[in-house]
Amino acid sequence: MADLARHLRYFLVVAEELHFSRAAELLGIAQPPLSQAMRRLERELGVTLFDRLPRGTELTAAGHALRDEAERFLAAEQRLRALMHSIRDGDLGTLRAGVPPETPAPALGELLRRLAEQAPGLDVDLQELSTAEQLEQLAGARLDVGLVHHPVDAADLAFGPVTRVRLGVVLPRTSPLTRLTVLRLEQLAGHGLVMFPRSTAPAWYDQLLATCHDNGYAPSGIRHARNPEFLCGLVLAGLGIGLEREASVRREPRLAWRPLEGDPLWQETSAVWPASNPHPAAARFAAIAREVLETGPGRPDRIVGAPGPWSVVYNEPDARPAAGR
Repeated sequence: MADLARHLRYFLVVAEELHFSRAAELLGIAQPPLSQAMRRLERELGVTLFDRLPRGTELTAAGHALRDEAERFLAAEQRLRALMHSIRDGDLGTLRAGVPPETPAPALGELLRRLAEQAPGLDVDLQELSTAEQLEQLAGARLDVGLVHHPVDAADLAFGPVTRVRLGVVLPRTSPLTRLTVLRLEQLAGHGLVMFPRSTAPAWYDQLLATCHDNGYAPSGIRHARNPEFLCGLVLAGLGIGLEREASVRREPRLAWRPLEGDPLWQETSAVWPASNPHPAAARFAAIAREVLETGPGRPDRIVGAPGPWSVVYNEPDARPAAGR
């Protein structure tokens, strides 16, 4: 196709000038290669395009017909190249993306809005999946990119920048612990814990419990909740305390949230995608997701006098975050 397109561009200049020397000068090539290119084009098409006369050059009937068709062909070629470049750059096609079930609705809306703004031709198939489900589907090539909770041990994945959000204690407002503005994990001794099921993010589950034990808190019992609303309901029922981000309980007036001294618990989230043959839009999704999680809708309010709840660790796109905090 490249030779045909080049020869057709040469042909259109010769057809306009009807003079091989002037056409060669305009094209910036010598006349003999131009004449050879036109003869190759004639052989390829099986017709004579030019009447080469002693005092000039004229188009044959085939040459006149080709002039109109060549312009349409070259315009279509440009459209085709532009289309392929858009797909290569992740501006077109379908992106299968996973997000955690607890992702706030405003953050999801902002993520989709920004993706539509930057890549209006991209169809985003957004799926609500746990970290474990996303990793399984990424391994099975059923997902192109996902937002997962760390730590994640997968050498075959590329990682986007990590967003960190601190976790605090979710309590009923009637709890005596709400008299304190900051809590230590050891002060939770004797309380049960409501947290996500281990199957959704095994490594993060184990790390959270290990941090609790290392800081003097061994839950008297553990109940599981897949989403923040259910967690809040179990806490209100007196079945345990929660360790969650502040934004998860902001709308429930019967609950209180208290930060932990020294901020020992952070939830780390980043986009991940296959390191080999990645979807062209995966890195763009990762960058936008980081922006939304860091500064967009659903961001928790800062606690006056305490460290800010959000910080961002910038990793190289193909670097794998360490498993520990």
